[in-house]
Amino acid sequence: MSIVKLSEIKISEMTREDIEGVVAIEEEAYGKHHWTKSSFYDEVSNSLARYYTAKTLSGELAGYAGTWHIMDEGHITTIAVKKDFLRNHIGEALICRIIEDCYKDGVKYLTLEVRVSNIPAVRLYEKYGFKSLGTRKGYYQDNNEDALIMWTENIFYDKFKTKYMENIKKLEIAGLNLISKSAGKS
Repeated sequence: MSIVKLSEIKISEMTREDIEGVVAIEEEAYGKHHWTKSSFYDEVSNSLARYYTAKTLSGELAGYAGTWHIMDEGHITTIAVKKDFLRNHIGEALICRIIEDCYKDGVKYLTLEVRVSNIPAVRLYEKYGFKSLGTRKGYYQDNNEDALIMWTENIFYDKFKTKYMENIKKLEIAGLNLISKSAGKS
């Protein structure tokens, strides 16, 4: 495991040049049932999609995430962190970038699916106000595992914004510097 400070991570929009490395992390994280290069090429060209990479200052790809913005909903389609960089708050920083862009685009609600067995991810999503509202039976092709369907409440509500800003303050202490304080705006 690599130890990296959040101040040494830069989150930016995914480019076509990033896809080779993204697919390597995708395969590491999801095994043989992962997205293909062509899926990611399609996604970075999709006007509804927002895809991000997290890289070290030296340019090493540490993680990525993506979301679709459809009307007032954002669907987190994928998120993964390279195994060497787990437990460094990189996934959390990617979630924050997604939420920030949802604020900018007027997206009110976020949803995602997560393996029922992925307790660290479930806890992270709960930390950011996601709640399990159902399951998709046999959602994951590799082992037929169920997925929790998680949703946030309206991210513009004070209850969500207060919790979000508390989490952001903790990340800023750890060195995260990508947040624009969009949650403070109505």
